Amino acid sequence: MENQKKKIVFIVNPISGTRSKEGLGKYIEQTIDSKVFDYQIVKTEYAGHAAELASRYASEGLDICVAVGGDGTVNEVARGLLGSATALGIVPCGSGNGLARHLCLPMGIKKSLSIINEAHIIDIDYGLVNDRPFFCTCGMGFDAHVALKFANCGKRGLSNYAKMVLQEGMNYQPTRYTIQVEGQAEPICQEAFLVDCANAAQYGNNTYIAPGASLQDGLLDLVVVESINKKGRTKLLTDLFTKTLRSNRHVRIIPSTSFHVHRDEAGAFQIDGDPFMAGTDFDIRLVAGGLKAVCNRRKIEDKALPNRMVDTVYKFFKKL
Repeated sequence: MENQKKKIVFIVNPISGTRSKEGLGKYIEQTIDSKVFDYQIVKTEYAGHAAELASRYASEGLDICVAVGGDGTVNEVARGLLGSATALGIVPCGSGNGLARHLCLPMGIKKSLSIINEAHIIDIDYGLVNDRPFFCTCGMGFDAHVALKFANCGKRGLSNYAKMVLQEGMNYQPTRYTIQVEGQAEPICQEAFLVDCANAAQYGNNTYIAPGASLQDGLLDLVVVESINKKGRTKLLTDLFTKTLRSNRHVRIIPSTSFHVHRDEAGAFQIDGDPFMAGTDFDIRLVAGGLKAVCNRRKIEDKALPNRMVDTVYKFFKKL
């Protein structure tokens, strides 16, 4: 008896990300093995639609549901697959692509499709913040503040984001936090430049907030950057690009399965790079092995930025 074909759905957000999706159908036809897979392509029509579609297809026993878009689209599709046997696939089309990079997926559409065609699936962890799922990072402080400003400015691109960092970095005021770590008797009480919780190693775009973090270790990494001056902020930014944040004396990285974070003032918060306004208290916990995902079985060599680029970044942010 002939084996039944596996089923794949590509959920495409036509307005998300920074890369053109033109020719996607042709690339899928050329790459996906029709002897092994049946596939279809659907487009989202409104915010939240990707999660609805993913949940529906998962309930129908789909094998792989592929998010085609940026980090927001990936988060939506992944949310819709939680608790199911359907695996998340990613065709990265955003500027950050944090989860895709951690899964060692190529950034090109054709190459990422070839990884989906191989269908190497693993179980990965995810996090919940006030019962809302995240897969890379969630957090508050300077990064969330800038992300919110950037989302509302109407301009995209790395250069515009860098300008926003410069503008906001001069006047950003740290907030006081009280953090209770699971298993620790005494809370952490201090002012901080940012407080993030990382499931994956990076925000995206090779910016590493938690170097060494794993999607399969059953732990989240709490990253606390203390209140720092202009020179310290410059060092922080270059450490993010060079994967050396763990050696920064102003940074604490604490692994655990759950945290409670209280901040003195409400403000910006980000989940997988999606910013919004939020309150003062956050319960953050890990769900171990709760999502299936397609990954690259051949690990891509993980390189820090070339020295000349690091020098450029350092000189640029030294203007803070």
